[in-house]
Amino acid sequence: MTYKLLHALWYLLSLLPFRVLYGISDGLYLILYHGLKYRRRVICKNISESFPDKTPEEQEAIIRSFYRWLCDYFVETLKLMSLSPKTLKKRMVFTGIETLNAYSEAGRSCALYLGHYGQWEWISSLPLWMSPKAVPLQVYHVLENPLFDRLMLHARQRQGAVSVPIAETLRRVASYNQQKQPIVIGYIADQVPFWNNIHHWVDFLHHDTPVLTGSERIIKRMNEVPFYCEVSRVRRGYYRCDLKLMTEDPQHYPDYALTDQYFRLLEQNILRDPALYLWSHNRWKRTREEYNLRYDEETGRVDLGPLEEILARKQKATSL
Repeated sequence: MTYKLLHALWYLLSLLPFRVLYGISDGLYLILYHGLKYRRRVICKNISESFPDKTPEEQEAIIRSFYRWLCDYFVETLKLMSLSPKTLKKRMVFTGIETLNAYSEAGRSCALYLGHYGQWEWISSLPLWMSPKAVPLQVYHVLENPLFDRLMLHARQRQGAVSVPIAETLRRVASYNQQKQPIVIGYIADQVPFWNNIHHWVDFLHHDTPVLTGSERIIKRMNEVPFYCEVSRVRRGYYRCDLKLMTEDPQHYPDYALTDQYFRLLEQNILRDPALYLWSHNRWKRTREEYNLRYDEETGRVDLGPLEEILARKQKATSL
């Protein structure tokens, strides 16, 4: 019953015209930026460290633009519940789709690398542009709130994409591979890995950054053709996603080379229009210094316990 009520409320709100929703976005900006200062500390830290060569005034301009875009992102995601395929195809345009579809027609599976940049929720409209020979999949993190998770799944799958929980990714991809069924699968790969999933670091926006590498392993294992989704905002409420072929032969890439290439492309994307990245996310909360403290060379494992206890044990061991 609660789900039906929330779904109905979201749907009704999504029927509001864009001009009304953007008016709400403008009001929300005043509240989040000037009033609540939503996650201001994290946002300022991330932007100042990522753009050390910019003046404080230039950094503040990026911060203001980010808050404005974030509020637009909220209302545009709200609109996803009722947008028609025709409207979505006007507002989220994909280029390079011919190359992607050619691989699908030839029986090759493809993988799309994207980040938390631009209106990534609208990327779920890709099936409207795809060859019917490929199955569209999108990897997602299950949300803690079951009701909200169910609502988001419904909104994200309206245009035909199938959402796959991250824990089931390899099994589902392998199943399609065994059936010789080509897929197009999207990976948002700029998330923060857990301590025990850190296997590689990259230089990303002036930060020594731990990164997820599971998508690369799957791509190489299944010989998927990887593309980078280069997103840009044409104007308010209109986006373009250029599908950039990364390589035809990922299996011959050295370990982590594909991941490195993805982060270089994402960084270039961000530098062109910094405001569209998700700066409110605490992306760099895990440091190499703390990782080295947690890593046990004897066992080859990472200690996931409280850092204070780890330090106390190490101090005790060195004093013996």
